[in-house]
Amino acid sequence: MYDITAKNISKTFKNFTALDSINLNINGGERVSILGPNGAGKSTLLKILTGILKPDSGCVKINGLDPLTSEAKKYIGYLPEDAYPYPNLSVISNLEYIGSIRGVENLEERINYLLDYLEIYEYRKKRVLTLSRGNRQKLSIALAVIHNPKILLLDEPLNYLDIPTQRKVGDLLNGLNATMVISTHIMEIARRLSGKVIIINNGRIKWEGTMPELESMAGENESIETIVERLMLNVG
Repeated sequence: MYDITAKNISKTFKNFTALDSINLNINGGERVSILGPNGAGKSTLLKILTGILKPDSGCVKINGLDPLTSEAKKYIGYLPEDAYPYPNLSVISNLEYIGSIRGVENLEERINYLLDYLEIYEYRKKRVLTLSRGNRQKLSIALAVIHNPKILLLDEPLNYLDIPTQRKVGDLLNGLNATMVISTHIMEIARRLSGKVIIINNGRIKWEGTMPELESMAGENESIETIVERLMLNVG
């Protein structure tokens, strides 16, 4: 059984087709990047996989379950783009609240580990609305992984982070025993966090394969970004 399955997923907003007959089969433990330009449908797809949005047609299964069920949500960790934790709560109150909902064992130990690792321990008593954008992103990542989810869905996870922090977060994510789907428009992030790539544009999958397969398509003096751009524009 696949950890994530999507069959013929379509979603339209008024006259705009965000997703058009998307099919996915993602094995347990796979790390998959969804690459595409802004407006390609990446965020919409992640919201449907989490159960935040319902597709107009098609079927999604998370570990064999409907993502709208509470049982399926136990398996999922989700980082939305431009995440904003509870703004009037402190950093540590956000972590305590979400950790308790998630039923995290040894919660205090887990919180302290994440606060230390992500270098936000000194801000633990600060309200979220006072944080810098980078520190808010660090907290949002901590909230997504606090329960060691089996399935992790990440929308532009390295946004707003400086280069050393990007490296630390990459190591944190790669150290998790989780199936991961990462939405990004940056090739370097896909390379760092995943072994498989799905290229999406105009709500449709244009190409999918492994990272080595993608890299092998580059000709002499041709960058992988050029290959990705060409595949995005593929009308086939």
